[in-house]
Amino acid sequence: MQSQKRIFDDIAKVAGGALGALGSLKQEIENLVKQRVDRFMADHDLVSREEFEAVKAMASEARAEQERIATRLAELEKEQSAKPKSSTPKRTPRAKKAIKTSAKKKA
Repeated sequence: MQSQKRIFDDIAKVAGGALGALGSLKQEIENLVKQRVDRFMADHDLVSREEFEAVKAMASEARAEQERIATRLAELEKEQSAKPKSSTPKRTPRAKKAIKTSAKKKA
């Protein structure tokens, strides 16, 4: 009975050691795969998910700003077209005199 108990203890130790070795092997394989993927991404100029999401948010914000500007421009154009157009600006006698004076100086 004692020898049978010892055999089970030895089998349990071997199994525990094998599981520990498999766990280490799994971790090593994960590290190697991660290094390969990182190298592949760097070699092919690929971006990470975080960088992609940041640029996507910036583009969305820029698009929204462009739409706000387009709307504001349309409003301003509508206001401008609604105002009556005058053919010549009205000048005061003082402005007329200043124009004559400056014309004489040029001549």
